[in-house]
Amino acid sequence: MTTRRTVLVAGATTVFGRDVVRAQESSRTYRLGILSGGETREAPSWSVFFDEMGKEGFVEGRNLIVDWRFVGSPDQTGRAAAELVQLAPDVLIPGGSTPAITAAQQATRTIPMVGTADDMLGSGLVPSLARPGGNLTGISFMATELDGKRLEILMELVPASRHMAALVDPTITGQSQAETLRSAAASCGVELSIYPARGAEEIASAVNAAQAGGATALNVLASPDLNANRRIILDRTAALRLPAMYQWPETAEEGGLAAYGPRLATMNRMKARQVVKVLRGAKPADIPVEQPDRFELVINLRTAKAIGLEVPGALLDRADEVIE
Repeated sequence: MTTRRTVLVAGATTVFGRDVVRAQESSRTYRLGILSGGETREAPSWSVFFDEMGKEGFVEGRNLIVDWRFVGSPDQTGRAAAELVQLAPDVLIPGGSTPAITAAQQATRTIPMVGTADDMLGSGLVPSLARPGGNLTGISFMATELDGKRLEILMELVPASRHMAALVDPTITGQSQAETLRSAAASCGVELSIYPARGAEEIASAVNAAQAGGATALNVLASPDLNANRRIILDRTAALRLPAMYQWPETAEEGGLAAYGPRLATMNRMKARQVVKVLRGAKPADIPVEQPDRFELVINLRTAKAIGLEVPGALLDRADEVIE
């Protein structure tokens, strides 16, 4: 009985302590600075982030202030990062890319940061995934490796194609990465043309140019800007009847032909949990950089039928989700 009473008291103390912490959090105001790759507060991905924050007691308009700035040219991104630093946020969130995180690191080495990038370790943003050190932690979502995997799936999806295109954000995809993809395609007997583009007008023109140049399939490489402008890509590829592969499974659910990778919603939940840890006193230096551990292949058969593409049965059998 004594042991049972002790356990119950200890449990009650834990619950009481948690309630005290929540009360303290609701009585003060926290500030986030978000350097966004183009998606606004209304985007589904950010809605997931703020929903997760709300579950932990951090609610915008109640005990949370959120300041937004958007990335652009290197100079504009640097100015935006510096403006956010001047607002002294409790956590700075440079979204979605190595250039955004680099700009934020140049602006501050003291304000805690939770960022997302293709390869946090390979890009030199952190010295270790397990113990990142400094004022930065976040999500490393393996986009470089997955861009190659998506190209393999696209070749299986459109086996007759001997000429494909890659739509790339030049601020994200380096020349060496593009050449690696080109070589991988060539080893399979496929010519890969690279089309760099940023912003709505360039993206639409690049998709048109890819099709006019003879490409019969399109690999949309990982990029916050390309994702933010995905509606343009979805509409143009549909009009041109051009099969296209995307980064996030959610894009295939929105009408894209196919996508392979981790769910964007999952990435944003992971990021929100890291931000909560920092707001509760943890240091980014001690919070491991996380990586996705689940990747989904989603194929939209409605889109395939609309563009006259027959999807191989073997690929459908491997898909995690088939939209009919």
